[in-house]
Amino acid sequence: MSTAYGLYGHIRSNRIRSAILVAGLFFLVYLLVFAFTLAINGLVIGDQDFDIILSETIWQFLWLFPFATLATALWLLVGYRFHQWMIDRSTGARDVTRNEEPDLYNLLENLCISRGIPMPKLQVIETDVMNAYASGMNDRQYRIAVTRGLMQALDRDELEAVLAHELTHIRNGDVRLMVVAVVIAGIITLVGEIFFRSLRHMRFRASSSGGNRKGGGGGLIAILIAFVIIAIAWFLSLVIRFALSRAREYLADAGSVELTKNPDAMIRALRKIEGKSEMPNVPSGIMEMCIDNKRNTFADLFATHPSIARRVAKLVEVAGGQEKEPTAASS
Repeated sequence: MSTAYGLYGHIRSNRIRSAILVAGLFFLVYLLVFAFTLAINGLVIGDQDFDIILSETIWQFLWLFPFATLATALWLLVGYRFHQWMIDRSTGARDVTRNEEPDLYNLLENLCISRGIPMPKLQVIETDVMNAYASGMNDRQYRIAVTRGLMQALDRDELEAVLAHELTHIRNGDVRLMVVAVVIAGIITLVGEIFFRSLRHMRFRASSSGGNRKGGGGGLIAILIAFVIIAIAWFLSLVIRFALSRAREYLADAGSVELTKNPDAMIRALRKIEGKSEMPNVPSGIMEMCIDNKRNTFADLFATHPSIARRVAKLVEVAGGQEKEPTAASS
């Protein structure tokens, strides 16, 4: 009983932290707009003192603020309406019926019935890679996708554990939050790319005009500050996205055990998936939603998922699972 209360307590606190992190992503959008405006002013009126450039930037930013909010909202609306189409197009996932995949369908249906959860649509990806993910923003959109390689490699209990893991992501609100986070992070990437391209273009125009302007010389300072702000915003967006993804995998593993009462099946599934989960043509944002993602940077510091070894160790410690030596099939 205490374990269950502990799990739900972690879920509640995680949702609060997640909401704060998403608000932080919105803040980064505004920060990028300010930096972009500062850089443009540094190039256009760079012969003025920095104080004048900064004052002009603040005034323009206040004027742009509602437009930035509207653009962000529209971007989110596009993501809300078309994210599933983009995900399916990137992964090749297709909806399947009970007649097409009766065993897989029945496993998911039984899990949903046992907890009174609306059943998401089921999808299959025709690849030998071993992975799975959940997607969607509401009960009508939710989907769970599994690869053909995963279905062929896992036994019934292991496959049920994976489905329960993804169902927990849906139940905890992780899927909706990750879609929003990836969409907002896409804005940050887009604005950063626009900034650097515009900077190169305007520098080319300035050099071709041959004008060496004299005056306060605050333009270079403004451009350097804008560059630092954008670099920090980009770095923080990565940290926020990783924080949104990383902690949830432990909770989803725990949720899988809660649904199936079988920690050993989850452990075996993770060990079989380990090292065989990479989908090369799938964007990083979608890989962050998968049960395993090995596209880690700077070793384990900025990994979107905890390592399989850590997840297994947590299941052994908290859920009472038993780690066994990998079999030939899983090695």
